[in-house]
Amino acid sequence: MDCSVDAELRQQVPYSLPLVHRAPSQSAPASRSARRTDTVPQRRTRSGAPVSRASVRNPKSKLIQRYPIPWIYFQAVGDRWIDLDMPLYVAPPPDHQALFAKLDGEDLVRVFRAGEELEEYVHWDKLRHLDPPDGITREEWWLALKLRRQSSRRVIPLASPTGMPFYYTLPDEVLRLLHFADQRCSGEIAMPEVVTADGHAKRHYLVNSLMEEAIRSSQLEGATTSRRVAKELLRTGRNPQNRSERMILNNYRALRFMRDEIGETLTPEAVLELQRILTEGTLDNPDAAGRLQRPDEKRIAVLDRGDGSVLHAPPPAEQLPTRLDALCRFANADTDDGGFIHPAVRAILLHFWLGYDHPFEDGNGRTARAVFYWYMRIHGYWLVEYLSISRILAKAPSQYGKAFLLTETDEGDTTYFLLYQLQVIERAVHELHRYLQRKVAQIRTVERLIKGESSFNHRQLALLSDALRTPDRIYTFSGHAGSHQVTHESARKDLTDLANRGLLIRHRMGREYTFVVPDDLTDRLQAL
Repeated sequence: MDCSVDAELRQQVPYSLPLVHRAPSQSAPASRSARRTDTVPQRRTRSGAPVSRASVRNPKSKLIQRYPIPWIYFQAVGDRWIDLDMPLYVAPPPDHQALFAKLDGEDLVRVFRAGEELEEYVHWDKLRHLDPPDGITREEWWLALKLRRQSSRRVIPLASPTGMPFYYTLPDEVLRLLHFADQRCSGEIAMPEVVTADGHAKRHYLVNSLMEEAIRSSQLEGATTSRRVAKELLRTGRNPQNRSERMILNNYRALRFMRDEIGETLTPEAVLELQRILTEGTLDNPDAAGRLQRPDEKRIAVLDRGDGSVLHAPPPAEQLPTRLDALCRFANADTDDGGFIHPAVRAILLHFWLGYDHPFEDGNGRTARAVFYWYMRIHGYWLVEYLSISRILAKAPSQYGKAFLLTETDEGDTTYFLLYQLQVIERAVHELHRYLQRKVAQIRTVERLIKGESSFNHRQLALLSDALRTPDRIYTFSGHAGSHQVTHESARKDLTDLANRGLLIRHRMGREYTFVVPDDLTDRLQAL
């Protein structure tokens, strides 16, 4: 493949970005595996509509008009990002060992004393823009930080193909965020009664959370189906109509498999089955589902757009079976096996490990996030099941990719990835609580309108609250059953009862019934 970039293009787009460039004369390859390195899917808006190149507003629009083909495309350890405005260049740090060798004992003491650690755990990519402490250079400041960090590093069983070990540290911010996760995601914590009222309520919110994660995780990797259509797909149980819908349905099934089937021991077979469920019916090469890449297949590398150098080369396929076995041993290790590792730290490291090894043709990121959910769940962090991590990641996908690159460019220091993922958990918990506060208010509004009427069950109360908020909603037996994970008969009784009370309007469409919200639902509720 020709990875060269036109010199003039480099000058006009000065930042570096991992990419694989396809020259205008090259035709798009037929297979999906080839497209992953040689072509770019059509760019789309958030709603899924295709965007014409003429309509793109970009500071480099003249450049785009002059070079209509070279859409920047790169793959960052399992996930796709396509955007000319999304630079992911990470400046490689200076060789701190070479710096160390140049300084004598007095200079080392001077540098170490002056180069105090910052509150933020910064990479050289950011440190190079900061003013160093008096009396030392930026490079010496970096050396001081590296010496402090290496003195407290904790090595993990993951290593690069050349044997470089990965490690992490526990700065104050990591400890704070771990404490937050312990307090807010596990044990007996206060939750709104709308969730804890009964088993049906818990099931309803869990199903909604699994749906949200399935949708957002798929959108993060290229699915273009809107959230509204995706929710309708999952609630009604209809057959998917395109590849994007298939990705979302597969992701939902994989999360259910993770929750209900894997158990408390992770095996290579379970990881392979998880990936098979995630990619079934979405690959041009169906044989790639449910297996590791083989030695005779091309491994995908992440390249620097400036000089074509490799930023991330996944381990060779020959190593993948052994590395997957090691990952499972790490997941199943006792807490005192080789030193205590906080459960949230181990879960995040599993996420990173799968992303780094990149063992599959497709579905690496989704598989990694599902394994993260699995580990957090079996270790008592039950609230994580109600969080959509991918919802946060999708808001700033470049930051997700950059968290991997910061680690790889700084000698395997996974602290950057730990910090980012723990911050994502914190944000997701806060978003969940805001959402639940809204739900509590909505349910209480319905309950006040009903004036103590006790003949409605929790599913009906939830439907009435939803109907007040979205009066254009259409309800069906299958959709209601899917939302609350109850039988068709229970759903039929719920909706028929509400229609008989005049709170829904029933229509017959062929052999099926649909239920719509009356315009005066609030008045009808007040009249009860």
